[in-house]
Amino acid sequence: MRKPFILAIDQGTTSTRAMLFDAEARPCASHAIELRQHYPANGWIEHDPLEIWQAALAASRAVLEGREVRDVAAIGIANQRETTVVWERESGRPLHNAIVWQDRRTADRCAALKAQGLEAKVAARTGLLLDPYFSATKIGWILDHVAGARGRAQAGELCFGTIDSWLVYKLTEGRVHASDVTNASRTLLLDLKRLAWDEEMLSLFGVPQAMLPELGDSAGAFGETRLFGGTIPILGCAGDQQAAAFGQACFAKGDVKSTYGTGCFALVNTGDAAPVSQNKLLGTCAYRIGSDKAYAIEGSIFVAGAVVQWLRDSLGVIESAADVEALAARAKPAEGLYFVPAFTGLGAPYWHPEARGAILGLTRDMGAAEIARAALDAVCFQTCDLLAAMARDMGAQELARLKVDGGMVKNDGFCQRLADLTGLEVDRPQVTETTALGAAYLAGLAAGLFKDTADIAARWALERRFAPKLSASARDGLYRGWQQAIARVRG
Repeated sequence: MRKPFILAIDQGTTSTRAMLFDAEARPCASHAIELRQHYPANGWIEHDPLEIWQAALAASRAVLEGREVRDVAAIGIANQRETTVVWERESGRPLHNAIVWQDRRTADRCAALKAQGLEAKVAARTGLLLDPYFSATKIGWILDHVAGARGRAQAGELCFGTIDSWLVYKLTEGRVHASDVTNASRTLLLDLKRLAWDEEMLSLFGVPQAMLPELGDSAGAFGETRLFGGTIPILGCAGDQQAAAFGQACFAKGDVKSTYGTGCFALVNTGDAAPVSQNKLLGTCAYRIGSDKAYAIEGSIFVAGAVVQWLRDSLGVIESAADVEALAARAKPAEGLYFVPAFTGLGAPYWHPEARGAILGLTRDMGAAEIARAALDAVCFQTCDLLAAMARDMGAQELARLKVDGGMVKNDGFCQRLADLTGLEVDRPQVTETTALGAAYLAGLAAGLFKDTADIAARWALERRFAPKLSASARDGLYRGWQQAIARVRG
């Protein structure tokens, strides 16, 4: 008897990856294609939706090559969240490039809504803050800047979607326009308690309901595709960070994971009640599977792995991202050197879109190695910011351990420094592509390959644990310096 596979599509900010997992959730094949970034103006970042689609198609075909399509039980999709696509319902033609989650063009619109005193109401309803990070103001910008778009949207001629919805539409050849509740919880348009589109938020942001996708569970039916020589059901969808938390088996209240990709995203499971952070973090849906649902508090750092890309592409001090570990290891002790990589503003818990990056404390004897180490430290310090805010939101519940994943955690030096500066044990799993793994788990649950979350939790396997080695006093001193650097950048 043939054992089925699961195809996971992980569509990220800088690349599109397809991974094939077997029925035991073991990786069998992987193929990634880099995604071009477009910067039409200062603070603006766009992607070509058709390039995203073609890359997802090509990467999927690459991992399916030589295998029978009938052996693929399901497709699961994980995706960069908040990134906004608007397209014609009939033709599938995008009206505009996708506006990426990092894009800051709607900062003035968000500031105007804050000035009207609306942020508390928005946060209470959606769990989110008024920031250009989220989808709602991006949709409004497209409707206001593409001729005739708003009227067409009201007439039902246009579709809005985050990238999961766009891929589902393309995979089903336009038959299905749907999204899951985790992605919807990143739009500023979802009532977080009801997990349903909110009419008052739609009115506030000027988004016609006719253009919204149908909402489904994270593990459930999203149509089927016939583009690979046979029929494969699409049975899982989740935003990339929720998928990573699922792949990390963060199913119990207090479980926390941090993913280090282009940005850094830390989520802590808060149970089955919708949270509202008191510390400028975000309330979000972690997953919904039938009657089983979980929420999370999330902190978002806009620049993590992107600072390594900057060292490579802008400074030219490394040839590949993997070289940063060796370069940073050569650094001399450099007390007082701090790198604040606020290239596109500061995310949680500061939410300062106008902030810009700075390197502080440079002396004549410092060079590329010291800057590289400060860049990696900056990611750790920003994680400290998030964990401290999470701990305050969680009250008496202590965060004792941090599960990590993403490209940066292959770097042993980074993981050890993360443990040293956070004071937490850092657990690296055997499968670090947990975003794709989470998408596979969700699709596999719907396909009946996995019993439940307990079955998935039993499959989680530790590769290495990094224990803190730095004294508390040394850690506190370094963190105080970081907070002073942040204060200078914020002005």
